[in-house]
Amino acid sequence: MQDKYITVTQLTRYIKYKIDNDIHLQEVFLKGEISNFKAHSRGHFYFTLKDENSRINAIMFASSTKGLKFTPEDGMKVMVTGKISVFESTGAYQIYVNEMIEDGVGNLYIAFEQLKKKLDSEGLFDPSIKKRIPKIPSVIGVVTAPTGAAIKDIISTIKRRWPLCEVLLFPSLVQGEDAAEDIVKQIKRAEEYNIDTLIVGRGGGSIEDLWPFNEEIVARAIYDCPIPVISAVGHEIDFTISDFVADLRAPTPTGAAEMAVPQISDVDNYLNQLKIRLNKTITNKVSKNRQLLESIRSKYIFSNPLSIYQTKEMLFDSLLDRLTFGLKNIVSVKEKELLKIKSSYILQDPYKLLDKKSNKLLNIISKLEPLSPLKTIERGFSIVKKDNKVVTSVKDLKKKDNLELELKDGSINVEVL
Repeated sequence: MQDKYITVTQLTRYIKYKIDNDIHLQEVFLKGEISNFKAHSRGHFYFTLKDENSRINAIMFASSTKGLKFTPEDGMKVMVTGKISVFESTGAYQIYVNEMIEDGVGNLYIAFEQLKKKLDSEGLFDPSIKKRIPKIPSVIGVVTAPTGAAIKDIISTIKRRWPLCEVLLFPSLVQGEDAAEDIVKQIKRAEEYNIDTLIVGRGGGSIEDLWPFNEEIVARAIYDCPIPVISAVGHEIDFTISDFVADLRAPTPTGAAEMAVPQISDVDNYLNQLKIRLNKTITNKVSKNRQLLESIRSKYIFSNPLSIYQTKEMLFDSLLDRLTFGLKNIVSVKEKELLKIKSSYILQDPYKLLDKKSNKLLNIISKLEPLSPLKTIERGFSIVKKDNKVVTSVKDLKKKDNLELELKDGSINVEVL
């Protein structure tokens, strides 16, 4: 009964035998896009060849890679020639490439470069707008998958380096069609918390696996986030749009954790240095002030403080003497002026001056009296007025003019005939 069961190794060897002896698989011509490319130190190339729906693992040994005139990289479209076989340890079929020809750049790579150029032109990569990562945070937020090595490495690294820091996980999809929208949702959710720094990322993978971090909505969510963001996507050789728009790019999730928090021993050393510098500064300050105090205490004025009083007393006496002398001079001058006024003849005999002025006034009146028009009227003359103006010539009159004649005992109105 058990004779009909075979081992996995036997099955794999049988499949390998069938494939290796299939004439149609001895020389296969394939075209596709390179993904997950790795160059071994011994010169071998390991990569995945893929199209929109399928993929196949590929290996190109050093003996074949020496003839290449270009350096393969992720995103390149190539045409390869090789044979199909099975790798027994994994049971996976793969192509062993003998020749490779470049066939342009893959669609994902083109989309990556186009979006990168667009966002760069809008200023989303401008170094001057990057926010500074806090040196000593209290809370670190992490947007990544809730399972996997990335979150474990981040938490363990933070707890080891800075155990005082709290880590908040915002679980998100990190690959697949819905991953980009979920990443944006978790970034917006993180903004509602009091977080010092936000790490956004995931572990390594192919360009397809990392593609959500190349989506425009994710890039703009990171750019608009008010929290300083560290991008930690893939391995050191992987670059995504999120890396360019984030405030800081980390080569790995573990590297992001190291950048986000200080090493507790470094902080301790720094505090000790500050303590030494502070003690030295205080000691120097005290010493300097003590020297200044001694310098002040040794001055003559403090050894003989009465000298200040004595000097001021002498100055006060001098000023008082000058003031007294000045006041006496002023009083003396004013006394002389008063005596001069008191000795004036006006004050001695004021009625004499009044009589003199009265006689002078009567003399002037007697001289003016003969010239008075009233005296002229009393002697039989009259004054002729026209329009309240004295008429002095017949030339100033005409027929029908109304005149006023002023006589000794009154006035009359007459008309010129």
